[in-house]
Order: sequence, then C-alpha cells, then structure tokens
Amino acid sequence: MLSMSGCFTGIESTPKITASDVKREKVAVTEEDRYLDNVRHAPLDKWHEGKLFYVTDDKINLALEPSSTPSPRQGDLLSFSKYRTVPSLTGEADTELLFADSKGREVVYRLNSSPEELARRSQIEIPFTIELSVVDSTMKAIKGKKFYIRTSMWYDKDGKARNGLKFIPVEVMDVLPGNSVYPVMVKFRNPELDNGRPAYVFMSVGDSGNSSRNFASLFFLNDPHLKYPQISDENWRNIIHGRIVKYMTREECRLALGAPTSVDRRPGISTMHELWNYENGVYLIFDDGLLQSFRL
Repeated sequence: MLSMSGCFTGIESTPKITASDVKREKVAVTEEDRYLDNVRHAPLDKWHEGKLFYVTDDKINLALEPSSTPSPRQGDLLSFSKYRTVPSLTGEADTELLFADSKGREVVYRLNSSPEELARRSQIEIPFTIELSVVDSTMKAIKGKKFYIRTSMWYDKDGKARNGLKFIPVEVMDVLPGNSVYPVMVKFRNPELDNGRPAYVFMSVGDSGNSSRNFASLFFLNDPHLKYPQISDENWRNIIHGRIVKYMTREECRLALGAPTSVDRRPGISTMHELWNYENGVYLIFDDGLLQSFRL
C-alpha cells in the first residue's frame, strides 16, 4: 500500500536512531513485569522423584546418552528418578540425570559438571524438554483471568500463525506446554471474536522470562486505551487492527505497527520531517509529528 503526499527533503539529517538505541533506554518496571515473578525453575536440589518433563522434539535423542531402548518422542513425559556422580574422561566429576519414560525404561542425560556445581545453578536446562512444574505454576497464576492481549501474532493449536488483533480483552482458557524455544503456550479467547474460537500465544517464563515473549510483552492487566485518553475511539479501532491512516500521530503509529527499526529526522524550511523505517521496505513520513505519507 502506498500513500504519498509530499517529498522528504532537508539539507542535513540527525544521526539515525535504531531499534538498538531504543532498547538501551531505561524502562520502568511495570505490574506486568512482576506478575509472574513467583514462577521459577527449580534448582537440582529441589527436584523430587517423579518430577515431570515434557519432550518437545524427537531430536532429544541427540542429547541423551546412547541406549538400546527407543528414544523418547515429542509429546512424551519423562519422570525424574535420581542423579548420580560419574567420572569424566579427565577424571573430573560429571553428573548423570536419570529419568523413566512412560514404560518405565531408563533415560539418561549427562552434564559435564559436578552435582555441587549444578546445585549453584538456578536452572538445569535439558535440551528439547520443558519442566512441567513451570507450566503448572503459570496455569495457576493466569488461567480463567481476563487480560488485554498486546500482540496480534496469534497461533492455532498446531502452532501455525493466524491473524489476530491487539489491545482487546481476552480470557485465558488454559496453559499448555510450548515448544523448544518458549516453554509455555497460552490458550485464550475473546467471546465476541470469531465466535469465541480459541487462539494461542507462546510465552517465556521463569528464568527465561526476560525475553521478548514474556508475560509483560504479551498482556496488559488493564485496558491500555486508558493510558492514551487523547487517542480517539476511531483511531483506537485502527490501532487494534494494525492500521494507520493519514494524520495519525507518531504515538498512534507506534501503537499500530510497533517500533521502527530506525528513525531519521531532518529539518525542513518550517517543519521537522521524520522518516520511520520498518522491515520489508515499509516506511512512514511525518511532518511535525503527524503522518503525511507511508508505504506498507
């Protein structure tokens, strides 16, 4: 989509502001940032017999010790049995974590660290698995509650992307194991949208919850429109659908499309021109803070 109504002129421009520059700015900690503070992975000395892990990928066989028994498959559960100290090739102490699959067969994962070293870690990462206690804790914290979704990147139950809306109220229906990257998949719905058809988002929690897909990056606790009373209902509807229209403010455009990858400001004769660049050739041009032309 192309909307042009003027040229981008100016003799000199200020240095470009990139997404990295924006990320370096200090951001105040919000209620959303603290909402799942109590969801944490358990250290090794807190593991109990029967602690469950969900297998996210058949590739787990590449991480496990060789065995004559079939390797676990995606969707299987592994039950923790115990750990033991074994000597490494150099004589140092390694640790083997022992699990049982659904048929009681032993599964072994080896770490090149002693139990004492592992006890000092806040999290023991086992490739291609999810610690189910983290999923359960997240479910207890958010299932049945209403939040405002802040991303339009929704998925179906098979993990395929689907079109979504942002900044609308949703009810969390369930919390499920996610994938190898994001341990939690949140199932939600808006009763007035698509006849209440469920949608999903993947989320990081626990010690990995500082990623770009943590709770605070996916949900608001309250209606975000209340933070922007100056934005008209009409423009808020455009923002919800990820649309921009001429004469929107920079703030409205940022809410609709997200932060640009770079910003280039240039003084004109009587106005300040500003160019916002996004990926895939998308750009927005502002004069004195109001959108004048764009290409989507």
